[in-house]
Amino acid sequence: MLTTLGTIAVTIMLLAYWQEERSKWLVLAFAGASAGTAAYSGIVGAYPITGVEAIWSLVALQRFWRRRRAEAAGASSATEAPAPRRPPRAKEAHSVIKP
Repeated sequence: MLTTLGTIAVTIMLLAYWQEERSKWLVLAFAGASAGTAAYSGIVGAYPITGVEAIWSLVALQRFWRRRRAEAAGASSATEAPAPRRPPRAKEAHSVIKP
């Protein structure tokens, strides 16, 4: 049963990481699966792996929150009128010394 838990957690991690560009929710699934892998490795006594997986889970949670905020900001700015574009700057004339 314990090996099944570890196998499922690592499989979810792999699939979520592979497809995380599709949805912010897959980043959250990756964070949850990392936490599950950390729990599994703690139960079996692989403490260095527990620490690494716990940190990886926190990093994934941070990526989820950043992506969630970025998508929310992008959605709100999409409904607003676009800012007017400034005309391109004229190239500065270089002074040429003529004899």
